[in-house]
Order: sequence, then structure tokens, then C-alpha cells
Amino acid sequence: MPLADHPATATVGTLDVQQFINRQALSAYQWRIVALCFLIVFLDGLDTAAMGFIAPALSVEWGIPRASLGPVMSAALGGMVFGALGSGPLADRFGRKGVLVVATFIFGGFSLLSAFSANLEQLVILRFLTGLGLGAAMPNATTLLSEYTPERLKSLLVTSMFCGFNLGMAGGGFVSAWMIPAYGWHSLLVLGGVLPLALAVVLLLWLPESARYLVVHGKSAERIRRVLAPIGREAAEARHFVVPEQKSVKTGNVFAVIFNRNYSAGTLLLWLTYFMGLVIVYLLTSWLPTLMRDAGASLEQAALIGALFQFGGVLSAVFVGWAMDRFNPHKVIGLFYVLAGIFAYCVGQSLGQVALVATLVLVAGMCINGAQSAMPSLAARYYPTHGRATGVSWMLGIGRFGAITGAWMGATLLGLGWTFTQVLTALLLPAGLAALAVLIKGVVSHADAT
Repeated sequence: MPLADHPATATVGTLDVQQFINRQALSAYQWRIVALCFLIVFLDGLDTAAMGFIAPALSVEWGIPRASLGPVMSAALGGMVFGALGSGPLADRFGRKGVLVVATFIFGGFSLLSAFSANLEQLVILRFLTGLGLGAAMPNATTLLSEYTPERLKSLLVTSMFCGFNLGMAGGGFVSAWMIPAYGWHSLLVLGGVLPLALAVVLLLWLPESARYLVVHGKSAERIRRVLAPIGREAAEARHFVVPEQKSVKTGNVFAVIFNRNYSAGTLLLWLTYFMGLVIVYLLTSWLPTLMRDAGASLEQAALIGALFQFGGVLSAVFVGWAMDRFNPHKVIGLFYVLAGIFAYCVGQSLGQVALVATLVLVAGMCINGAQSAMPSLAARYYPTHGRATGVSWMLGIGRFGAITGAWMGATLLGLGWTFTQVLTALLLPAGLAALAVLIKGVVSHADAT
């Protein structure tokens, strides 16, 4: 029996953290990490989508033309760019847990304050500050979870966690359909503030730091044993811990890692793919309820159809993660982007048929949100430990410019008088570019980090 597979390996000295995790069945401790990261991403999704659902009511109450809502619709997205770009290097230097706890406090606190905005200018500022926390939370939840999962289940668990984002966005739609008519648009922002503040306290008490981060940064063996012992007895008996990439990547500069000759091409292609995907997601998330209202749907129907778009990602994310662990992940994701463009086009051709539009929106949501849910997992697999948080967060951060583009694109096209059909037909372009970029990445830079 090879030494690495022997149950007493840890007693003789060194334990490879990833090999140890790979050998174990998933423990209740790891399921707790999955659940906590899922909740972070769920509330991230609820807060991110909030403006899309409250926009029609806000426009009526404050007497604001819909074309003037562009700044407030995209303010949180702007904050998310800075939150994501800044949080990755911080997490790679100071740890994943601390960044996650602070980020959750930030987006919960500022969401709560947003509910009491007196005018559009205040709301824009508070939504931007909310976005700082939203942008920091998601990539670091992805990174932390990926570092506690066995290789055989990594994509499945990370994409399953990430579907919490789509479920949160969909939940915002279902909840807003009755909350906003009953309690006003402020109520959705209050809900999106109180729940993250409560979760931040739970994270502080129950979420562990990444063991791989602790190893790479030379933390004490006793501290590493404490976070790994609940997974298996080997860790409790080990004297020294290692991770594979310590042997292959020497630099401590996280940007030198993601832009070195082994990773630079893949980094740029991941950015392009995620950017184009978010153009589609945020144009539809921000403007689908408004477009549906223009097409004759009631306020409740528009909110529910918008929620179906997000709920589609919940239905597909687990399947996409399963497929990525078994087939070429780049081809799996590329296929879903192509299908997303096709079904978005079909939605635009089905105007006036509410049942058919709802079905097509659900399927389009399954395709585009399934693909987007898979991208953080693809990035987490690609980068080594001491550049992973930066690699994932910068893909998400640069991608947020696509989200801003999508939100502004909706406002611009509507302001130019484009029809529902024309707006959705235009989405064929970013869908095709996203599919092409991820397929090229699979050809030129396909390997996972060891």
C-alpha cells in the first residue's frame, strides 16, 4: 500500500492537506461549511437583485422616469467591482474568514440603511457601499469552500453553493411580489439588511479559516490541526502539513501568480467569459420585470417571471457541477452559453404569450445562470492556493463591468426606443463571445492547479 494511502501516514510526520481531504467522506463539519457559504451567497443574491424588483414601485412613488434609474440600478454593481478586486488580495494575505465576516456586515448594514433613503442621490451612494460588501463576499465564499472539498466533488459542491446566488435573486422576486404591494419597496431592503447582519455573527462563531491558507502562510501546526481534525483522525495526529503547490509556485506576489506565463492567458479568457455572461444576466435581471410590464403583464406577473429567470439557475447549477466533474468543463460551460443566447432570442419572439414566455425565461435562466454558476468553480480549480482568492475575485470583479454594462445597456436601449424583441435579440452577441472565450481557454490553458 502506498504511503500516502496508509491510515497511519500522519503519525510519521507530514500530511498533504488536499490528499487528506480527498481520501475522506464528506463530514458534518464540511457540510456546515457548505451550508454557511451557501447562506452567504444566497443573501448576496437577494441584495444584488433587490433594485430590479423595487424599480417599478420606486419609479412610481418618487415620480422618476425609468431611463433615469440607470445610476441606482448599477450603483451596487460599481461597488461590487471594487469590493471584489480589493477583497481577493486581502483574503490571500490575511485569510478568507475575516474578509467574509466583514463583507457580510458591510452589505447587511448598508442595505438596511438604503431602506431609509430620502432621495435618489442617497440611495445611489448607499447602494454603492452595499456593493462593496456584496463584491467581497461571493469570491471568498467560493475560495473557502473549494479549499475544503475533495477533488472528486469540487465542481459539484461549489456550483451547488453558487446556485444560492440564483436562489437568493429568485427569492427576492417571489418575496417582492407580495411584500412590495403590502409594505412598500423599503421592506425588501430591510429584509436584505437584517438577515446578513445576523448571519455575520454566525460566521464569526462557526466558520473556520481555510486550512490550505494556514499551511501556505506558515501558521502553527496546532492551529491547522484544530481546523482539520473534525474531518478525520489523521489530521489530529499529524505533526507537519503541506499543500502540493508549495513545491511548484514560489512567488508570494499574488498578481505575479495569476499573470505568470502559466496562468496569464487563462486569466484573461476567464475575465472575458464572465464579463459577457454578466452582460446577459444583469440586463435581464435589471430590466426583465420592466420589459414585461411594457408588454402588458401585471406587476405581480412581471415580478414572478423575473424570479423564474433566477430560479432556472437553481435547477441547472447542480447538473452543471456534476457534468464538470465528469466531462470537459470548458465544453460543458460553452454549450450552456450557446443555449442561453438561443433561448433569450426565443423569449423575444414570444411576446404576448405569457405562459410560453414564462417557460422560455425559465429555460434561458437555467442556461445562462447555470453557466455563470460554474465559472467561479472553474477559476477556483485553475489557480493555486496563495493566488486563488485573487484569481477568483478578480474574475468576478472584472466581470462586474459586464454587469454594469448590462444594466446600463438596458437603460440605453430602452431610451432609444428599442422593443422587447430587439433587446433580447441583441443578447446573441455576448452569449456567443462568452462561449468562444471559454472554449479557447480550454484549448490554450486547460490544466487545474495541483
